Formats: sequence, C-alpha cells, structure tokens
Amino acid sequence: MKKLRWVLAGVGDIATKRVLPAIQSEPRSELVGVVSRDEEKGRLWAPRVWGTVGEALEWGEFDALYVATPVAMHAPQSMAALRAGKHVLCEKPTAMDAAEAEEMARVAGECGRLLGVAYYRRLYPAVLRARELMRAGAIGKPVLAELRLHSWFDPVDGFRGWLVDPKLAGGGPLYDVGSHRIDLLNFWFGKPERAVGLKGRAVHAREVEDSATVLVEYGGGVRGMVDVRWHSRVERDECRIVGTDGAIEMTPLNSGRLLSPAGEELLPPHGNLHYPAVENFVWVVLGVEGLEGWRGPRWSGRRLVSGLGRG
Repeated sequence: MKKLRWVLAGVGDIATKRVLPAIQSEPRSELVGVVSRDEEKGRLWAPRVWGTVGEALEWGEFDALYVATPVAMHAPQSMAALRAGKHVLCEKPTAMDAAEAEEMARVAGECGRLLGVAYYRRLYPAVLRARELMRAGAIGKPVLAELRLHSWFDPVDGFRGWLVDPKLAGGGPLYDVGSHRIDLLNFWFGKPERAVGLKGRAVHAREVEDSATVLVEYGGGVRGMVDVRWHSRVERDECRIVGTDGAIEMTPLNSGRLLSPAGEELLPPHGNLHYPAVENFVWVVLGVEGLEGWRGPRWSGRRLVSGLGRG
C-alpha cells in the first residue's frame, strides 16, 4: 500500500494532542520527521528532528508538510515546501492576511501541489447532514445562520501565550476560533459577497481583540453571523440555521446533536477532531477512489479538503 510520508512543523499543544496521533494512526501515512526547536521533545514523536523547515527540505525525502507553527510562519513555510515539490496541509487560520493567503494559493497552483487548510469541522457528520438537509429543502430557503463561541481565554505562565501576540497570531478569537465558523458559512453557502465586522477589547487589555462579531452576506440573500469571545466564563458553542420553513439547530456544535424538521439526530464527530482532515488530505493526494456516498459510523471520505490550490 502506497503511503504519504509526512514531516510536521511545530510540536505544540494541538500537534501533540491531535495532529501527530492522527498522522500516526492514519493507515496510508508515515511520520518521518518533525521540525522543532526542542530536539528532545521532537524525538518523542519521530526519528528525525530538524530545527527549521529549510533543513527538512534540504533532506527532502518526504511528500507532505503539516504546518502547525504560529500563524506568522504559515505562509513562508508553506510556500517554501510547495516550491520544493511538497504537498502542504496548514493549520488555520491560513495566513496573517488575505494577501498572504492568495499568494499561497498562487504558489500551490504554479507548483502543481495540493495546499489544504485544516478546517476539520467541514467533516463533522452533523455539518454534512445539515448541508444535505438544506439541499433537500428541509427548512425551505435558508436566510440566516448564527454561530457563537464564547469562552474564557487567559494564558497562564505563557502556555499558548503566542495566541495573544498579534505579531505571531495575527489577531485574537476572530483568527483562532472565528475562522472555523466563517469557514463553515463558506462551506454551506459559497463565496461571500460582502462582509462587515466589529472587534474590541471589552475585558482583557491585550494587543489582540477579546471579542469580535462578523456579518457575512452570500448569494440568494442568506446572511451569516459569527460572534466569538474570550471574555465569557459562561461557555457557549451555538449554531443555528434559519430558513423560511424551519430551522436546523446544532448546539453545542461539537456535540453532533442536530435538530431539524426531520427530527433529532446524534452524529458525533471523530474522537480525534483532526483525524478526518488528515485522512481526507491523504486520500486526495494519493488519488484514492470510491470515496463518495459514505453513510456509516466511520468517516466520510468525501473530497472535502479545504484546498486553496492545486495545479
């Protein structure tokens, strides 16, 4: 069986909790090395450790790079790998700004390599089911989607502290958790036609925002609203899609509970939220066939990689 040889850049919290276990357990994947400033930590996961992506690319004996470094490094590391002939799966948000993301997509197309972004919520069974229900007319014409994620985030002793440094993260909750929900709106409703937003520092005096609200308009009159906050001790993870003839409720979004005019369904996500994104990316790169029409308890395999570009 052909395997995709991976190198992962950035051995941080999400990488060790989800990404590395996903690569190691995906049957068509082989983890051949990691990029980390902490060689001892890196060797807990892979036989080869490099201090920089450039050093890994000089070695070169791999097929795909997973970029799990701070956001400021996403564009330069991804484009270096693409130009070296590697496929790239990048953590979200894609880049520091739209111009960087567009350049990444251009380079991917120019180099004929796949560039994906790990917006794994696209592969939630409940998210896919909601799309099916909307296409089937279960709620009539969709007109409004509302998504909220409220939590308390205050880095202690520097743990994940880079997330509140705008030079590394680009922004606060809008970039970190809001981007996931904006991506779901795009997945359901297509290309945005216009967007407006507000952000502020209502509670935390940091350089990045602690709250943001975005309103996006799509074709056909449907609007999406995303509200994300890092200053709420009352946690919320809400999702509601309103149509002319009913609504779809998915609250909490991560629970897999879906309520619609068709009834209540429980469609929980994979135990490792990153696994389906890694699996899907591998399938697309290797050209695995027979992926359509999955409805069982495992994983969809539908070609839903959030790809920015491929030649």
